[in-house]
Amino acid sequence: MNIMAQYGADERLLSLSLSYPALTLSRVTAQHRNQYTIITELGDAPAEVSGKLRHEALSTEDYPAVGDFVLARLPDTDGGIGFAILQQVMPRKSAFIRKAAGSTHDTQVVAANIDIAFLCMSLNENYNIRRLERYLAVAWESGATPVVLLTKADLCERPAEQLAQVRALAAGADVLTTSILDPAARQTILSLVPSGVTAAFLGSSGVGKSSIINLLTEDVAMATAEISRVGKGRHTTTHRQLLPVVGGGVVIDTPGMRELGVDTIDLRAAFADIDALAAMCRFSDCRHGNEPGCVVRAALENGTLDKRRLENYHKLQREARYDGLACRQRETRKREILFGAKKSANKAGRPEPQERS
Repeated sequence: MNIMAQYGADERLLSLSLSYPALTLSRVTAQHRNQYTIITELGDAPAEVSGKLRHEALSTEDYPAVGDFVLARLPDTDGGIGFAILQQVMPRKSAFIRKAAGSTHDTQVVAANIDIAFLCMSLNENYNIRRLERYLAVAWESGATPVVLLTKADLCERPAEQLAQVRALAAGADVLTTSILDPAARQTILSLVPSGVTAAFLGSSGVGKSSIINLLTEDVAMATAEISRVGKGRHTTTHRQLLPVVGGGVVIDTPGMRELGVDTIDLRAAFADIDALAAMCRFSDCRHGNEPGCVVRAALENGTLDKRRLENYHKLQREARYDGLACRQRETRKREILFGAKKSANKAGRPEPQERS
C-alpha cells in the first residue's frame, strides 16, 4: 500500500490529483502558526501556503488544517524534498470547527477528514456530562463517527454507574472505558484505526489523550505532564499533529479545547430522546413551556427526562442559532467580495467607448 493510501487518501482523491500533474497530493500532518508539515509519497516536508491561496482565502476556514489533503508544488532539489508550497486544499469530507480566538465571529478548522472521533472524558474530576453532550453534537455534525472514550477508569470510585449514565445519552455511539494501566486498552483502540482510517482525539486538557496516543504510536513524541491535585490538566499538547499508529492508520492529537462551535448543527442525533418526545407533542411548534399536550414537559414531571439535559439542549439550540446567523453573515460578506471582484474584473476587461465623430 502506498503512503498516501495508508494516510487516508481514497480512490476519489488519488484520481482527482492526477488532473494536476505538476502538483503532488499531500496531507497536512502538523501546523505551527503559519508553518506546516506535510507527508507525500517521498516523505515529510516543511511547507507554507502559496501567495495565491493566501490572497483568495476569505476566512481562516479556507486555510489548510491538520488532516487536510492538499496539492503541493515540490521544488526540484537534490538530496531531499525541500520546501513545499501549498497551492490548493482538497474538498473536506469532515471537519471539526471552533470559534477563532478574539471577539470576531470567525471560525477555525481544528482537524479535517476525520473518520472516527474519540471523545475523551476522564472518570475523575474531569467528568462532565453536559460537556460530553456538546462534543457528541459537534462530532455527529462533523461527519465523523463518534466513539466515547472514558479514561482513567482506575481513578474512578463508581465506574459502572458513570458508564451507564454515558451510554444512556450517547445512543448510537460506542462507549469504551480505558486505563493507561490496562494492557488490553491499547489493542481495543488500535482495532478501530486500521490502515486508511483517520481518528481524532478530542477532549479537555488532562484527560489522557496524549498518553493514549503514545501507546498507539509506541512513541513519546507527544509530551505529557502530571495532573494537578485538583484534577485540572495542563496544556501539554500545544499544536495539532497527525501521527501513524502501529500497523494501522493515523491519529490526530489536538490541544485541549475550551470551546467547540455548534454552528448550524442539527442536534437531533445527539438528543434523539428529546427529539422523539417532541414529535409526540400536540403542537408541532411546541416550545415545551406551558403548551397543552406537551410530552416533553410531562417527561420532566415524571422524571424520565433530566431537567439539566433539556436545559443544555435549549442552550445549544440558542447558540446554534446565534452562530448560524454569524455564519450567514460571513457567507454574505464572501459573496459581496467575490461579486465585487468579478464586477471589477469585468469592468477592467471592457474596451473603452469610442468617441463619435
